[in-house]
Amino acid sequence: QVQLQESGPGLVKPSQTLSLTCTVSGGSITAHAYFWNWIRQPPGKGLEWIAYIASTGTTYYSPSLKSRTSISRDTSKNQFTLQLSSVTPEDTADYYCAARVTIPSMSDYWGRGTRITVSS
Repeated sequence: QVQLQESGPGLVKPSQTLSLTCTVSGGSITAHAYFWNWIRQPPGKGLEWIAYIASTGTTYYSPSLKSRTSISRDTSKNQFTLQLSSVTPEDTADYYCAARVTIPSMSDYWGRGTRITVSS
C-alpha cells in the first residue's frame, strides 16, 4: 500500500525558495503508470495542482506556477521534491504530495499535508 509523507520548513520568508520533500513507502517512485504530484490549498480556498513527475522522470507544471517551480526526484531515497522560488504570502498554503496510478484504473493516494506560512 502506497503511503506518502511530506516534510517542509513550516515558515519561509518572502523572496526565499521553498523546498518540500515527499517520502514514499509501499511502492517505488519508478513504478510503471504512477504520477507523483504536488498540490496545495491556500487557507479558505480550493485545491491547486502544482506539478508532477512521472515514473519515467517526465515532468509537467501548472502554467501559472511553471516559472517558479521545479520538481525532481531521488530514486535512491524513494523521494520526490518541490522547489518554489521567490515566494510571497500568497504562497501560504497546506502542501500535499499525492500519487496517481492509472493502470488498471485510476487511483489516488494522498499525504497528510504540511502547512507552509510565508511571512517576514
